[in-house]
Amino acid sequence: MQLTRVIQQLPSIDSYRRYGKVLRVIGLMIESKGPKASIGDLCYIFLDKNQKKKVFAEVVGFNDENVLLMPFTNVHDISPGCIVETTGKSLQVKVGNSLIGQVVNALGEPLDGSSLPKGLRPVPTENEPPNPMKRPPISEQVEVGVKIIDSMLSVGNGQRIGIFAGSGVGKSTLMGMIARNATADLNVIALIGERGREVREFIERDLGPEGLAKSIVVVATSDQPALMRLKGAFTATAIAEYFRDRGLNVMFMMDSVTRVAMAQREIGLATGEPPTTKGYTPSVFAILPKLLERTGTSEHGTISAFYTVLVDGDDLNEPISDTVRGILDGHIVLDRELANKGQFPAINVLKSVSRVMPAVVPNENMKLADRVRTILATYLNSEDLINIGAYKRGTSLEIDEAIYYYPKLVDFFKQSVHENFSAEETVELLNSIVSKGDQ
Repeated sequence: MQLTRVIQQLPSIDSYRRYGKVLRVIGLMIESKGPKASIGDLCYIFLDKNQKKKVFAEVVGFNDENVLLMPFTNVHDISPGCIVETTGKSLQVKVGNSLIGQVVNALGEPLDGSSLPKGLRPVPTENEPPNPMKRPPISEQVEVGVKIIDSMLSVGNGQRIGIFAGSGVGKSTLMGMIARNATADLNVIALIGERGREVREFIERDLGPEGLAKSIVVVATSDQPALMRLKGAFTATAIAEYFRDRGLNVMFMMDSVTRVAMAQREIGLATGEPPTTKGYTPSVFAILPKLLERTGTSEHGTISAFYTVLVDGDDLNEPISDTVRGILDGHIVLDRELANKGQFPAINVLKSVSRVMPAVVPNENMKLADRVRTILATYLNSEDLINIGAYKRGTSLEIDEAIYYYPKLVDFFKQSVHENFSAEETVELLNSIVSKGDQ
C-alpha cells in the first residue's frame, strides 16, 4: 500500500538540484548568477569545491537576471565563483516542548553549541496573522506581578503592549520581573540587537533560574548580520505561535522592536530601497504591522506580548515609536527623570495607557485608577508652586489632597525586583492608600 503511494508521488517530485555562481559582493549583499529561486528562499553558498563548508543566505531581491542574497553569517570566506544552491524553501525552525528552558539563536540552534533536544518538529518562521474575525475579544486580565501595571495599566490576556524608553532606564529589568511573575503558561523572550555582555546577565540575573525554567530565549546580538537580527524576531514569534496553536497562554517579550527596524533598514538600503523618514526605508513600515499583528488572541490560545521600543533621544514621536504605538493595544512609558529619582520601575503613569483595561477589570478598579491619575496630575501641575513655597495650604482642596497622597503613591509605585504581588493584593493596597478615610 505504501509502495503504491510512493510510486504515485514520483511524477510530482522535483529531482533537480539548482545551482548558481557568486558574481560579486557589495557591502552586505551577495550577487549571484542563478540559481532559480524566489524571494525568501534559503540558499547554501559553498566555500570550497568539495561542498563541505557552506554558509546560509536568503534571497532578498533581484538585479535584472541576477539573484541578490543576504548571508546569515559574515562574508569573509566568500569569493567569486562560489557555488550557490537553493533549497526552494524559506527558513524553518524546530519547536517542541523539549525546547522550553533553552537559549537559541535566530536559526533555532542552541546558543551553547549543544545539539537540539529530540521530539521537535519544523515550523516556518513567517506566517500570516490570525483572521481578524476569528480573534476572540480580550476579556480576562493577565497578572504580571508588577504593582503599578496590575493596578493602573492592567494587561489583558492576549493584549499587545509597548514599553517605550531610552537606554539605561530599566527595560530589561522590568522584562525579567514580568517573565518571573506573570501568570502565563510559557514565556518566549526575543533579545534582538542586544550587547553580548547583557545576554548572559539578563538570563542569570534578571530572568533567573525560575524564569528560565518556563521560558524559551531567542538571541541575536548586535554584532551579527542584519538578516540574523531580523530573523531572530520572526523565529521568536513563530515559536510563540506554535505553543499558542496548542492552546497555551504565552507571554511574549521582544527587546527591542527598534533594532528589528534598524536591521530591516540595513537590508532595504543594501537592496537599493530609497531612504525616507530619518533614513528608514518603506519596507520597515510595511514589515512592522506584519510582525506585530501575528501575536494576540486566536481561536486556539493567546499570546500576550510586550515589545520594548528604544526611543531615540527620549523622543516618543520619532518614526518607529509613532508607528509601533499606533499598532499596539497600549503603551508603557519609562521616564528617565523618575529613574534618576530612584523610582523603579520608572513608569510614567500619566503618559501610559492600556487600551483594553476597561474590558478586563471591574468598574471599581477603573474608578480607582482614574482617581489616582487625577491626584498625580493635580500635584505635578502645581509642583513648581509647592516647591518654592508659593502655595498656601487651604487654598485648594484638590491640591491639598494631592500633596497628602503623592508621597504615599510614589512609595506604592516603587517595587524591588524580587517582590511579587497578586493583582487583587495590589488593588486592595492602592485602595487603602487613597481612600477618603486616610486623610
